[in-house]
Amino acid sequence: MIIAGLTGGIASGKSTISRFLSAAGARVVDADKIAREVVEPGTPGYDAILAFFGRTIILPDGNIDRKRLGEIIFNDPDKKARLDAIVHPLVVERSAEMIAQITAETPNAVVIMDVPLLIEAGMARDLEEVIVVYVPETLQLERLMNRDGIDEPAAMARIRSQMPIEEKRKRATLVIDNSGTPDDSRRAALAVFQHLKQRSIKAAE
Repeated sequence: MIIAGLTGGIASGKSTISRFLSAAGARVVDADKIAREVVEPGTPGYDAILAFFGRTIILPDGNIDRKRLGEIIFNDPDKKARLDAIVHPLVVERSAEMIAQITAETPNAVVIMDVPLLIEAGMARDLEEVIVVYVPETLQLERLMNRDGIDEPAAMARIRSQMPIEEKRKRATLVIDNSGTPDDSRRAALAVFQHLKQRSIKAAE
């Protein structure tokens, strides 16, 4: 088995590449999906967030208002740190459980850890390969404005809140350029999967 990390900048198309890798046969452990699951109503994560942030971040149906919570932490680093301290350990624990299950079921699997802040969180150090989905910042800006319907200053503020895409590219062991056509990206993702599959087979020999 081989475990590789997948990351990229905002609006780089990481989710698209993740789907291509999954379709090729990779087992994807999606940190964003897990982060939503561990704070659903009735979970310890939900209770901890409610205790700290109060009921103003709860929707009428009882779920957490992710947009409201995002607005709060975007403007308050201390509250963001507190939220991270609640959610991150739960995500790490659940991810480890999923990887253990995959290991038991499919010893030669290609596992993709899909984590937006993989490098920033220091998780890349423990992985055999780090895949960065890359687009130039100009295209990143254009796609983010179109996707979220926001103006350039707002989009740039979100981009600047992350590690620069060029810096992430330098820290990658594998780069998937997602600035071309969907077919180009699919072929690039498949090539990366085949590389990882070969590494997984060799490791098992």
